Amino acid sequence: MQRAATVLGGVLATLLNLAVALALGALLIVAVGADPLGAMRVMLNGAFGSLNGFSYTLYYATNYMFAGLAFALAAQAGQFNIGAEGQAYVAGLGAGLACLALPGVPWFLALPVAMLAAGLFGAGWAFVPAVLEAKRGSHLIITTIMFNFLASLLMTFVIVNLLREPGSAIPASGPMPDSSYLPRIDQILTAIGIAATETPLTIMIFVTLALAAAMTVLLWHTRWGFELRAIGKNPEAAAFAGINVPRLKVQAICLSGAIAGMIGLNEVMGAQHRVLLELAAGYGFTGIAVALIGANHPAGIVLAAVLFGALQQGGASLSFMFPTISRDVVVVIQGLVILFAGGLVHMLRPVMGRAVGTLLLGRAQVA
Repeated sequence: MQRAATVLGGVLATLLNLAVALALGALLIVAVGADPLGAMRVMLNGAFGSLNGFSYTLYYATNYMFAGLAFALAAQAGQFNIGAEGQAYVAGLGAGLACLALPGVPWFLALPVAMLAAGLFGAGWAFVPAVLEAKRGSHLIITTIMFNFLASLLMTFVIVNLLREPGSAIPASGPMPDSSYLPRIDQILTAIGIAATETPLTIMIFVTLALAAAMTVLLWHTRWGFELRAIGKNPEAAAFAGINVPRLKVQAICLSGAIAGMIGLNEVMGAQHRVLLELAAGYGFTGIAVALIGANHPAGIVLAAVLFGALQQGGASLSFMFPTISRDVVVVIQGLVILFAGGLVHMLRPVMGRAVGTLLLGRAQVA
């Protein structure tokens, strides 16, 4: 009963924080001279009101899921991997190189190779910060942030000087082979007789959902997951129990980097079809808020990712339909959601947990 009260209280606290954030966003919309109810309807309709809009919502949510799952895996071990942005960036290079090395190879054969390459590049970029934290006690937040900047510099050099097509002024690699393009969901729907417009949503949405399910099993139904969560709760007690804490920390952080690398793969093979500068597009940083809102649990992260995907897609519709609402206003609304539902997520959770526990206990005594 205590666990149920804690979970239900956390859900209610998150919903209440989200409601407060949206209420403040409505006041901001009023301040710029627009109708808040009309604006919220436009956001909902833009995100969920059409197959095209919903497809874009899920496309953004796919990358947010990868980013949130990456952060959550390390967080379960008590580690805060802030380097998903750089890891995804470098992993995009790995996926791109794999596709360029496999011209003419069908996507279903190229995808496993590209996933392996992206995972290795992402994990490899996380390896040095992981070892520094586990062996030397270096602060993971600082080292991973530093590696984000290093990744940006590295990718700028590689793309501009090594991968850019001769004579091209665009800071991007050449296009990937057509055979490596991932099937889009609109293509699948059209093939079965459902009319759909082209969107960048691909079969990677199913990959990330499968990954969320696999992470749930790994963390809560395996010995490795138990040991990982143990060092996250109390590393000294875990070490006393015979758990190799440094090794598990390195494994968790590197696996987190591999998961973040799927963002780069999704962009290279699914959306952009080339390696671009800034291909991670801030997904790695927003994924931190996604994981916090989802309480570092895969099921919660999936729902939080859809929320942020809806905010991004709905916000684009909002700024298009309301001339007085600039893109900056939309960014502030998104920031309010991150602040209240992410940064202040624990503000109401203990209170709501106790309230729900008291209510459930009272109902049990009556029964």
